[in-house]
Amino acid sequence: MLVHPQFDPVAINIFGWPIHWYGLMYLTAFGLFLWLGNRMVRKPWNAARGWTRRDIDDLLFYGVLGVVLGGRLGYVFFYKPAYYLSHPGEILAVWQGGMSFHGGLLGVIVALAFFAWRRGFNFLEVGDIVAPCVPTGLAAGRLGNFINGELWGRAADPGLPWAMVFPQANDAVPRHPSQLYQFLGEGVLLFIVLWLFARKPRPMAAVSGLFLVGYGVARFVVEYFREPDSFLTLDKQPLHLSQGQWLSAPMIVIGILMMLWAYRRAARLQASPATR
Repeated sequence: MLVHPQFDPVAINIFGWPIHWYGLMYLTAFGLFLWLGNRMVRKPWNAARGWTRRDIDDLLFYGVLGVVLGGRLGYVFFYKPAYYLSHPGEILAVWQGGMSFHGGLLGVIVALAFFAWRRGFNFLEVGDIVAPCVPTGLAAGRLGNFINGELWGRAADPGLPWAMVFPQANDAVPRHPSQLYQFLGEGVLLFIVLWLFARKPRPMAAVSGLFLVGYGVARFVVEYFREPDSFLTLDKQPLHLSQGQWLSAPMIVIGILMMLWAYRRAARLQASPATR
């Protein structure tokens, strides 16, 4: 059985200004997005459609706004709507904590739709460019969660070699380090799958659909090992599924439908010249 190392949340002080690990994880995520995005637009089939490095820079700007605003509002409406209805002044108090991935995803979708409209790109095409660049950012975020000792897992068998006690939980219960499970599942593994899939030209919306399926499945599975929020006990949830699982299930369904539509559309387009 292990004990969480209790990292100092401040990674470094620069001229008296504390730089937190979580902030460094965000910077890492943004840097990886730019690097991977530039590699994506250099692929011949993307460059031929007019994609440039400037587009990736602008996508990062729009994406950050979508993540922050959507992530916060998603947490407010998906997880604690009654509380924030009674305390509306705290809705924008992001420094108190409380962000939702699913809300951030919706915020990014809105941001990408605005970018596509401004630049004249197809929205689904924009999603296919962005999707392979996202998992590394998710991995960085989950690593930040682990360093901070937050969002710990459910109780684990003490005999599990990597079971870990998180002092922040105010108990001595060995738990699953679910942050690391998410780091590996929705971060590393999903990145490998998407990056390999996107190495070749794919039908429009196929890469985006695979991202939704991959993230949804990874998150749904890991939720069985992640401690639910104290204000959302499983006994009160339909089918005893967590809020994260209920929000992930539609992602899986939509992703599958997108991939079916993408390949059927591609097959129709390929067959159409022969039928003329």
